[in-house]
Formats: sequence, structure tokens, C-alpha cells
Amino acid sequence: MASDPDPDLDERRFRALFADHFDRVWRFSRRRCESAADADEVAAETFAIAWRRRRELPSDDELHLWLYGVARRVVANQRRGAGRRERLLLRLHDAAATAPAAILAPDEHGPDRDRLAVALGRLDDDDRELLVLRAWDGLPVHEIAVLLGCTPNAASIRLHRARRRLASLLDPEVKDPVASRTSNGRPTGWEEDTP
Repeated sequence: MASDPDPDLDERRFRALFADHFDRVWRFSRRRCESAADADEVAAETFAIAWRRRRELPSDDELHLWLYGVARRVVANQRRGAGRRERLLLRLHDAAATAPAAILAPDEHGPDRDRLAVALGRLDDDDRELLVLRAWDGLPVHEIAVLLGCTPNAASIRLHRARRRLASLLDPEVKDPVASRTSNGRPTGWEEDTP
């Protein structure tokens, strides 16, 4: 298809392209998908891409191959996405199976759970995120480091300090680290945490 600045002509050409090729693209997709609904999604995404690239489309005799190539890539992306979702569900299932009892059965741990919730609420956002990534999400330190963009050693140090601050909030005998803040609003000693 040649470039044409006329939007009406673009739309008419695209409608013709859609009418001529949709069935072939859908059948191509259906042979590669587990369900008709998945094939519908692939065909829809294929033609959405064709619409966005309508001024770059190849000639009519090569167009069906181009559409098949796009559909193939969409199917591959769909499979990768399904694989990621499956792995995430497995991780969530594993995390739920190994999560602390206070998280899984909050009603059985009333006062302790409330103290923990209050203490977590008083922590800095960064400390709370670190503790949740480790305890709830079950991420190992090297994965936390990747998320934070730091070395595993730095992540480990930050996690250790966050745990220490949480412990001091849970133990009334220890001085409250949140009460003594630096000029930037962070708990005292926070400056040491940033590499």
C-alpha cells in the first residue's frame, strides 16, 4: 500500500485489506492457539498492528505473508505472557504456602498482628517495601537487588537495617528510631543505607 495522506482513503483501503485477509489470518492463528478466543485476540492484535503501520505495508502480493509474520509474533508474545502468568501463579501459591501464619490467619494473631501492622505503618516506605519484598513476596536478596538497582550486598545491608528498625518499633524497650529523624525526614542512620 502506498502512502496516502487522505484518511478516508486509508480507511477504505484498510477495510478492503481486512475483508480480504481476516479469515486467512484467523485460521492461521487458530491453528497455533489453544482456543478460538485466543485466535480472536491474535487476529485483532494483528490487524491493530496493520492499522498502525498502514502506510508501511508491503505490496498486495506480499501482504498475506507480512500479516502471517505479525500473527506469528503475536502468538509468540501471547505464549510468553501465558508462561509468565503461570510462573507468577506458582510463585504466589508457593509464597502463600510458606507465608507467616500472621499473614495467612490474621484473626488468630490479633494483638501481635495489630502491633506488626502499626510498626510497619510507622516505617519509612523504603524499609516497608524491602520487608514486604522479602517476607511476603519471598524474593531472595539478589532479586531484591535487581529491583532496587543495587548490589546484593547493598540490598542485604538495607534489609538488615530495615529489620533492625522494625524490631526496635516492636520492642518498647528500644529507642524509637522513627522519632529521631534527620533533616530530610528519614530515620537517623538512613544516610548509611544508600550506596
